[in-house]
Amino acid sequence: MQRNLLMRVPQRAAQVWLPVIFAALFALLCTSLPATAAENTTPADVAAAAKINVDSEVAKLQKQLDGIKQQVSNAASDSKYGELNDAVQQLIGNTNDLATALAPLQAQLQAQVDVLGPAPEPGAAITETSEVTRKRASLNVQKTKLDAQLEQIQAIRTGALNLSAQIVTLRRNALKTQLALNSGSILGGRFWSPLLASQDEDEKRLTQFQSQLSDTLSATWEPDWRYGTLFYLLLALALATAGQRLLEKYLARAGIRWLPEGRLRRSFLASATVLSSVTTIGLAANLLDYTLVRPGDIPVAIGSFLDNLVRLAVFSAMIAGLGRAFLSNHRPSWRLPAMANPVAKAMDPFPIIAASLMFVFGMLEQLNTTVGTSVAVTIVGNGLSALALALTVGAIALRSNQVRRQMVEAGEQPEVRSTLSGLVHLATLLTAIAVLISLAIGYISLARFLIYELIWVGMVLSCLYLLITLVTDLSESIFSPNTASGRRIKRSLNLDDRHLAQATSLVSVCGKVFLILMGAVALLNGTFGTTTPIELLQKSVEIWGGKGLESLSIVPANLVNAAACLVIGIYVLRSSRRWLEDDFLPKTTLEKGIRASLVTLFTNIGYILLILLTLAALGIQWNKLAWIVSALSVGIGFGLQEIVKNFISGLILLTERPVKVGDLVNISGVEGDIRRINVRATEIQLGDRSTVIVPNSQFISQNVRNITMGNAMGVATLALTFPLDADPEIIRDILLSAYGDHESILETPAPSVTFSQLTPTGMVLSVTGYVPSPRMVAGAKSDLLFEIIKRLRTASIPLASPQKMVLENASDNTLLPE
Repeated sequence: MQRNLLMRVPQRAAQVWLPVIFAALFALLCTSLPATAAENTTPADVAAAAKINVDSEVAKLQKQLDGIKQQVSNAASDSKYGELNDAVQQLIGNTNDLATALAPLQAQLQAQVDVLGPAPEPGAAITETSEVTRKRASLNVQKTKLDAQLEQIQAIRTGALNLSAQIVTLRRNALKTQLALNSGSILGGRFWSPLLASQDEDEKRLTQFQSQLSDTLSATWEPDWRYGTLFYLLLALALATAGQRLLEKYLARAGIRWLPEGRLRRSFLASATVLSSVTTIGLAANLLDYTLVRPGDIPVAIGSFLDNLVRLAVFSAMIAGLGRAFLSNHRPSWRLPAMANPVAKAMDPFPIIAASLMFVFGMLEQLNTTVGTSVAVTIVGNGLSALALALTVGAIALRSNQVRRQMVEAGEQPEVRSTLSGLVHLATLLTAIAVLISLAIGYISLARFLIYELIWVGMVLSCLYLLITLVTDLSESIFSPNTASGRRIKRSLNLDDRHLAQATSLVSVCGKVFLILMGAVALLNGTFGTTTPIELLQKSVEIWGGKGLESLSIVPANLVNAAACLVIGIYVLRSSRRWLEDDFLPKTTLEKGIRASLVTLFTNIGYILLILLTLAALGIQWNKLAWIVSALSVGIGFGLQEIVKNFISGLILLTERPVKVGDLVNISGVEGDIRRINVRATEIQLGDRSTVIVPNSQFISQNVRNITMGNAMGVATLALTFPLDADPEIIRDILLSAYGDHESILETPAPSVTFSQLTPTGMVLSVTGYVPSPRMVAGAKSDLLFEIIKRLRTASIPLASPQKMVLENASDNTLLPE
């Protein structure tokens, strides 16, 4: 039924939308560019440029720049930074005006030089008059001087832009210091005072920004750009609405048609939902950005504001897409997380609400940052955004609990949540409560930090869950013997099902490890709305190259990162060890001892790498650790000598494998089975199930008997003493018969009886037989003794009893035998 619904995508939609998309691409390629300066040059412009005293104007601009720099070094308040930034922006505008005014004169000089052409080569047949030569030289001098002046103007403009960026940075640092203080409760009048009282400076900045934005919008509706603007707006609207639904349907249809049946279709559909939302909304946002900036140069503030809005739109679209993908109310049977249908339906409006609030309040914060509003106005914006998002998050948690309680009261069974899901739900609710408490007591910046970090962590973990599910399902589908790809791989490489299962586990775990590492990098180094996949990849490459180890200084942030790295690393290492020990290695043909050695080696190397990564997260540089290594070398030579010796011996045991897990060994009178080879010592289990801990160095420095090495056979030897008057031939036959009838005694080598020795107490006969394993010797000897004694009594042949000598105090002092 679902497949039929998905296959009913109107074919006419493709015929309508494909021409529209191609028309949009054609319009983007064929959009007319502004005319060049030479084509727009008029005699009036040239005359106006000739009247400008360029040297005087350049000197004036340079003096203004130097004066602003001096004032910046002495500024300490937010209002002063704002005034200086406005002055810098005015200076940037003056440099642009001066460069624009001189452009016609530069174009005219260039045109005149081009008309005269280059000077003829010496000895050429064609010569020119002295007047032409003089005119060319004069024009070249004027052009060189004007070019130098324009370069100087450009240098002043670049310096002003750099100064503006520095002012913005200084102002943000000052704002952070002020925002970290108690800003007044959201319930008090101090918080709302910027909205109730007039803020002249803020109104001035907002008015100026509004004027720049209006000019930008007006430029897009000029006659030369009007129709293109209308077309792009309609195309962006179509992409954001119908385009998203059509793309999602086409991706779902392609998944059902081309992917094999199984869980891969489900995870692919969820990924397609997120991809369609992000792609269409991202394209629409970029199209709107292009629509506004294509008429020509726009102010730097407007360009920065529009770029941030594009990123914010993509981030909000990802929130909405992830919510729709996980709820999957249109296809409940394809839902990835375990969630009851009533709960999913109750959560249906929240992804759109959360994404909309994120976009609106994010745009408000971007406006405050771009305009440079005062601290009070910035606090109001931060508080409102934190309040709205915290209420939304709290409503999601409370609403889901309410629906689950209603289901229990109605006699329905809600989904069984795991411990991890319960912890995530509890952490979300507690964070929302903490944000509301922070807003109530006046710590607005803390509330904003908590709610945005919650959103960022939730975003990263959601993407991580979706991608891990997709990678797992994809690897299982590719290497499954029931799919076409799996059968092709099996046939091409001559593999069996066991090898395909191993490939599935290996590819799946490699993908999971990579995604978890990327998620850890995103959590440790990313923030809300600032991290892209490209930046994550660059950050990973930087960490791999050693960036972050430049200094030995340890700051609280580095301690938090190191703790997070240690916790995540231990979890990943233990999960990988369980996968290696319980999932991957049992599917191989390796012996149990080799598997245990590989797991131990993997664990040891993993802990070493984890320690190195933790030190890297602390910001420790390895060349700064030389003195630590030197100091430790003394301790290793004395106090740590035994530990290091046992550690190295453990590595030798794991690599050379003179003994391995499962071997029966005898060392220093201790005989038992090796159960585990650790870093420092080896565990030997005795026959009574007790365990002896033997240092690894003893296996290297002492004589060790490996009883089971090389598939050795067991030897069951019994030495019995018989009276001197017994017939040894009959005894030998009885012993060989008992050994031959026992099921554990091997026929080859055959049992044998030897006459060991002749003593005054009797004759000693030794009977020897071989059993398949040394572990069977004790049981075989016990059974043989029972049988031999039974047969000897039947034949009336006794065992010799030792003589006892008794000393008595007789009157004749003689020694009497007993």
